[in-house]
Amino acid sequence: MAQRLTVSQLHCNDQSAPQGIQSRTPALSWELASDQRNTTQTAYRILVADSEKSLAKNVGNVWDSQKTTSPASIQVRYAGRPLEPNKTYYWKVKTWDNHGQESGWSAGAAWHTGLFAASDWQGAQWIGYEKLPEQHVNVLPVDGKKDTYNDNNVLPLLRKEFAARKKVKSATLFISGLGQFEAVLNGQKVGSHFLDPGWTKYDQQAQYVTFDVTKQVRKSSNALGVLLGNGFYYVPPVKGRFRKLKVAFGYPKLICRLAVEYKDGSRQDIVSDQSWKTAPGPITFSSIYGGEDYNATLEQPGWATPGFNDNSWKAALPVAGPPELLAQQQEPLQVFDTFQPQRVTQPTPGQWVYDFGQNVSGIVELQVRGHRGDTVRIAPAELLAADGTATQKNSGRPYYFTYILKGDGVETWRPRFSYYGFRYAQVTGGVPKGEANSNGRPEIISLTSLHTRNAAPRVGEFSCSNDLFNRTNTLIDWAIKSNLASVFTDCPHREKLGWLEETHLMGASMRYNYDIATLCRKTIQDMQASQLPSGLVPEIAPEYVKFEWGGDIFRDSPEWGSASVLLPWYVYQWYGDQQVLRDAYPMMQRYVAYLGTQAKDHINSKGLGDWYDLGPKPPGTSQQTPMGVTGTAMYYHDLTILAQIARLLGKTTEATSYEQLAGEVRKAFNQKFFNPSTKQYATGSQAANAMAVYMGLVEGKDKVAVVENLVRDIQSRDNALTAGDIGYRYVLRVLEDAGRSDVIFTMNNRSDVPGYGYQLAQGATALTESWAALPTVSNNHLMLGHLMEWFYGGLAGIRPAEGSVAFNKIDIRPEPVGDVTSAKASYHSPYGLIADEWKKTAAGFELTATIPANTTATVYLPATAASTITESGQPLAQRPELKILGVADGRARVGVGSGTYRFLVSTPPTSSN
Repeated sequence: MAQRLTVSQLHCNDQSAPQGIQSRTPALSWELASDQRNTTQTAYRILVADSEKSLAKNVGNVWDSQKTTSPASIQVRYAGRPLEPNKTYYWKVKTWDNHGQESGWSAGAAWHTGLFAASDWQGAQWIGYEKLPEQHVNVLPVDGKKDTYNDNNVLPLLRKEFAARKKVKSATLFISGLGQFEAVLNGQKVGSHFLDPGWTKYDQQAQYVTFDVTKQVRKSSNALGVLLGNGFYYVPPVKGRFRKLKVAFGYPKLICRLAVEYKDGSRQDIVSDQSWKTAPGPITFSSIYGGEDYNATLEQPGWATPGFNDNSWKAALPVAGPPELLAQQQEPLQVFDTFQPQRVTQPTPGQWVYDFGQNVSGIVELQVRGHRGDTVRIAPAELLAADGTATQKNSGRPYYFTYILKGDGVETWRPRFSYYGFRYAQVTGGVPKGEANSNGRPEIISLTSLHTRNAAPRVGEFSCSNDLFNRTNTLIDWAIKSNLASVFTDCPHREKLGWLEETHLMGASMRYNYDIATLCRKTIQDMQASQLPSGLVPEIAPEYVKFEWGGDIFRDSPEWGSASVLLPWYVYQWYGDQQVLRDAYPMMQRYVAYLGTQAKDHINSKGLGDWYDLGPKPPGTSQQTPMGVTGTAMYYHDLTILAQIARLLGKTTEATSYEQLAGEVRKAFNQKFFNPSTKQYATGSQAANAMAVYMGLVEGKDKVAVVENLVRDIQSRDNALTAGDIGYRYVLRVLEDAGRSDVIFTMNNRSDVPGYGYQLAQGATALTESWAALPTVSNNHLMLGHLMEWFYGGLAGIRPAEGSVAFNKIDIRPEPVGDVTSAKASYHSPYGLIADEWKKTAAGFELTATIPANTTATVYLPATAASTITESGQPLAQRPELKILGVADGRARVGVGSGTYRFLVSTPPTSSN
């Protein structure tokens, strides 16, 4: 007999088998599956053991929760024996359900702890090749100031040999190399990561990465080697290379501990100290903004293998490092898609342009053959100039990769410590294979585009019958993928900075597609580290530059800083993590208090407003919406959210205080901006009216009229949008909530005015910075992609219900509008897969929906009282497990539990006389 109830997908801190967990009370989650509908968990039992053998015997010698009566299957906090650093714990779970079923034990899972205290590093020191003089350390440069220092620093190799004289049971490498590192053990790269560790506020903290290297340590002589790159730790002030900012925390440095445990129980630690040797490496230039140069003639073969002669190398230099080391919690960057050139042209003699067909974040891989000392230069770019050459005019120039050949057959190379956003690559100094080469230039055998991004797992899929919407979805997705790094970047070329507004405005669009729980938590950590003593959360985090252009509008804007309140709230709402609210609560309080000090009579007019809206001038600061509208609306929104968080955390007095202050802000906002006779806010812009409705600033009696004004403005512009980076998400949210997805369809199902279709018509392959796909700005940008949230939650119809936490309550509420005849979407929530697919047929409206165990849903079907509704071929009345909730506003509502449901709605034709 098939088992009806099973448990799988065990996760610790939202990851499968994570390495280097720094929490002493990690959060455990699992998914239930059952062949019975309406299945909910009634109890669980968790076993945690310190060996696989104990776990196999069903012995939880570290923690046995015993049978615990609870529906909780996500974010269950470990409550066993105190965890030890650098130790693997094994766990499994079984559950009971409301049908009286008991599952078997799940398959076993594991997590590995990191280093909890400074002493756990066993005396490891920060070491480097050289030290940046104190007078040149610049941890928060001001934009626009001239360089006073020019130096191309050494990018070093560091190495250490050690002997493992016994049989190895386990070997774990804890390592941080700043700005970026690549570790090599016995000649083999450790892991598959790119640009480790994550970017942080280095004057306060750095991340370390944990690797299981058990299979790489030999029972004999071993050699551990590390290459270092600059990253954001040091941006070299070299003339002739792009340099967005002048941050200089120090020269590259390393700290590591290789912890080896032998099968006889003894241990050995290899730590970074003065006994390490160091020398300059073949990477001769490294800049996150300027590119990378590699001289293969400087390679030292075998440098990271035992027995290498390092007599000419010098002893490593002990240096100071960041005061706090934190485990890297977000997923690493890795190489994902690869693109071969679709065409190769020679617009001018000696310059070859490779077109890869897709604008992505990433690097190139070069295969080349030539003579020793030959030099090939590769300049990546998003766009072409009028003459067909690649141009970096508006994406940060000059940026390029240089490779100097060693002249040893076919040579393969890829950059290690820098990346760019590009579709094209312009090659000088080499000639593509098969082309005339009378001057004997290096032969380019192949050039490949490698897309790099954060390895957040994909959790969502969407498609529909409308080709333009499918292409729009892909357009937005490429901008998301290209800006998922160790921060949510704005663009993958000229800035690469963590502008914060996108984390909450684009948050839902990203979360429908990717599991970004860990990256969101890391961003919250960055905001905490970047918050000023005044309470201000700057617009970028980590804050690497103090923007003073235009006053402080690029540092202090409520629409950006409010991410400090909204992002933790969204992490709780989408992933069920209440701990993040507790941890971030002091930051939220300080930021909201700061907003209060900046407001005049409760009106906050600072900042950028509805950035990049559509107006008569080139895009920039708000044109359609007066300053003060969006900033004050965000201030009110922060207060209402913070009041909810305070109440959730049991801080009732503080909650009441925030609610009272919110009421005062609401009153002031309406007095200043609302026209009671026209029912318009401020200028009546799309952003102003939409934000007032979404944030709950509008009085109930006026809400319908304000929404009607929003619709009227759109329709008066021939259904064109004007709202920008801040306002457009709220325009979509308000229209969808008001049942006007027909307006959303009409606004976006077109290519003739600035918007998504227009960008596609201009040849964009990733979402661009401006609605009009201007070549003068970024053409791969993480903002304005808010329509993706409507694709999933509106058109397809998967959305969290009111009061939902981690989608434990679901609304399946498709919006079959316009010429769309079918749509389908799936989202793998913390509880499991949610999926729906609908289509219009001759028989009526068909909807198939899948709801995961331990959740409930309300299904909304387009129907009238005269409609006939069946589920799996049976009338609803014959399905007692379904709850018929009524018919209103052209929809029938059906309450369901877990399971897969197949609905058919048949509506009799209207008779006419």
